[in-house]
Amino acid sequence: MSTLPTIPASQTVFAISPDNAPVLRAASGSRVRFETCDCFTDQIQTPDDTFDNLDWNRINPATGPLFVEGAEPGDTLRVHIRRIELGKQAVLATLPGAGVAGKRLEHGRIDIVPVEDNHVVLFGKVRLPLNPMIGVIGTAPAEGAISCGTPDAHGGNMDTKIIAEGTTLLLPVNVPGALLAMGDLHAGMGDGEVGISGLEIKGAVEVDVSVIKGRPYPLPLAVTADCCYTIASSPDLDQAAETATLMATDLLTAHGGLDANQAIALQSIAGDLQVCQVVDPNKTCRFALPRRVTEQLGIELP
Repeated sequence: MSTLPTIPASQTVFAISPDNAPVLRAASGSRVRFETCDCFTDQIQTPDDTFDNLDWNRINPATGPLFVEGAEPGDTLRVHIRRIELGKQAVLATLPGAGVAGKRLEHGRIDIVPVEDNHVVLFGKVRLPLNPMIGVIGTAPAEGAISCGTPDAHGGNMDTKIIAEGTTLLLPVNVPGALLAMGDLHAGMGDGEVGISGLEIKGAVEVDVSVIKGRPYPLPLAVTADCCYTIASSPDLDQAAETATLMATDLLTAHGGLDANQAIALQSIAGDLQVCQVVDPNKTCRFALPRRVTEQLGIELP
């Protein structure tokens, strides 16, 4: 059993809001454990469970929030994902009218997928390695409540598969303490999440949280061993793509010593515009800049 400060899965919210009371406080530099339900709040346990019996008001819970001492509006919250633990089974669902190709479906389907030996087997035929990731992670907006099912500038339901073990995620601090919450773990998910479901699974996440004073980087920003990613969400996919791209342009001009023409030319040659998800109320894109490029430009990443 973990001895880390822990927020249990019973402490969930369904909207990320400055009005959510913190359930745990931690100093900057602390390691904290978040235990999470799956995106259905663990309502689906067998293939016999049906969508008709789901409480749709209990979808995409996020565990938290965590109050980080010293985080003030205008700062940046650094979240380093140290470990993602997964439950023993995942839920894979398709539903008529849902997702990109839902119009092809005449009925819904629920598969209960055991997790064994770091793999899953789909439909008794397809063996896939696990790719544990966090679907929902965000800080409170300055005002108003944002459903945990919606991604935006605060983070939220970005469904971005590179938000995984070893990734450092930077999020904006809009209220005192940041009020970090997370959930909606996936044992695996493809870019786009076109069928509306990843391998939905309960689990736990261990993170290191620290405060960066001010906002030196465009946010949200994810940093892995190989790339840094600017992330943007919008009701319009084209707008999300443009915003993510321009955020990367801003990173290159502010920190890499390039002018706009140089930055955009470099992005066109060495960068990758990628789709995260297209099934939420806001769509999400990311722009990938290889670290072999940012290092040559002397860009220091957290």
